[in-house]
Amino acid sequence: MWLKTGSLALSFILSAASLLAQIRADSGLVVETNLKSHSILVSCAEIPGYMAPMEMWFKIRLPTDLNGLKPGMQIRFNIVTSGNVVYAEQIKQEASENFESEPMQAGGLTAISSALNPGQAATAVKVGEPVPDFALTDQSGEQIHLSQFRNKVVALTFGYSRCPNPNYCRRLSNNLAGVERRFANRAGRDLILLTIDIDPEHDKGETLSDYAQVWHADPSKWHFLSGPKPEVKHVASLFGMDFWRDEGLLTHSLHTVIIDRRGQLAVNLEGNNFTARQVGDLVESQLNQEK
Repeated sequence: MWLKTGSLALSFILSAASLLAQIRADSGLVVETNLKSHSILVSCAEIPGYMAPMEMWFKIRLPTDLNGLKPGMQIRFNIVTSGNVVYAEQIKQEASENFESEPMQAGGLTAISSALNPGQAATAVKVGEPVPDFALTDQSGEQIHLSQFRNKVVALTFGYSRCPNPNYCRRLSNNLAGVERRFANRAGRDLILLTIDIDPEHDKGETLSDYAQVWHADPSKWHFLSGPKPEVKHVASLFGMDFWRDEGLLTHSLHTVIIDRRGQLAVNLEGNNFTARQVGDLVESQLNQEK
């Protein structure tokens, strides 16, 4: 009897140890949430020696853990494998800000500006809300309206040709270039890329065209947009993005935006602590939505 009981206890201990060995910490971007199946789709970071960067569905044990999770949210969590089911547990939202000097300075200036002008924050579109139409001019001299891309997914970011830090505008544009390559057969047809130029006094006409050519941007797929500074400022404010001139260059915050087929804001990523693959995963989720 003791032997049988002892064997069961040993089996339980070994099973528990095996379960503990299957708990691993990871981080990633939330791509989708499914309340019905109590699950989330996450674009995961690499876990060295365990798995490459990939997109995975995870079950959620506690429905309350889904509260507040939205596409584009950066999270840290534990991966727990139990049988054939993979769970995400102890989910914690990570700060999305970039802690390099320029975005931090821009964030501080944004806070001061919002305090002095409380109505400014009210202009920012919230996830799930329709994005108001706007019109700017692209690198071909064509006037482009956001509304003309209804029933297409729009991936949008900001930049300017003289941005000196490769981790800012260049990285965000490189992310869009990666998205264009990944969805080459859908870009222009089902997917539109937009870069809003935040230095319209300098980046206009041939200069804007040259800037777009750096990325081999086909204007039927990827529009580099500029216009009068007040209009550019207005478009930036729709996404909570701010910029200021400082000694000839610009201090600015970092935003990457995805607008769904209905013209609603689906994702607003702050900072640059994500990869082109993760942006592509978010875009793919929206492309898979029915028209």
